[in-house]
Amino acid sequence: MAESAAVLGEARVRVRYAETDQMGVVYHANYFVWFEIGRVELIRQMGLDYSRLEQDEGCLIAVVEATARYKAPARYDQELLVRTRLASVRGSILRFAYQIVRAADEVLLCEGSTVHVVVGRDMQRRPLPEQYRERFREFHIPDAKPDKSQEEAA
Repeated sequence: MAESAAVLGEARVRVRYAETDQMGVVYHANYFVWFEIGRVELIRQMGLDYSRLEQDEGCLIAVVEATARYKAPARYDQELLVRTRLASVRGSILRFAYQIVRAADEVLLCEGSTVHVVVGRDMQRRPLPEQYRERFREFHIPDAKPDKSQEEAA
């Protein structure tokens, strides 16, 4: 199995002025765009190519659920790190988990997840091609099981 350092994808983004709102902070929906950047980069860091999955295999990875929990604001021109891991692989269902941190001080700004279903161009569910399934299983980092005190605090 691969080491955690090799499995945790990391992408850098810099906040553009157009991504901020009237309050001078990043507009909430932009985090989902950065989740996508992280997801595509993680797949690339796994040695796979998402565009080849679409073109050669006719598979798409449709988002069926997306969540975000905002912890602190990001502001114009800050450099951010998008850390992504493959949290769950179950048949044709994939779940990615994300953390967005400010690069300067590692402060957690946002964490979230996306759930995806593998579909064909007809939008019907289909199995993940073998080479992707094997590679995704190799790079899978499951969620840590919370202890009782963490569950009670949530």
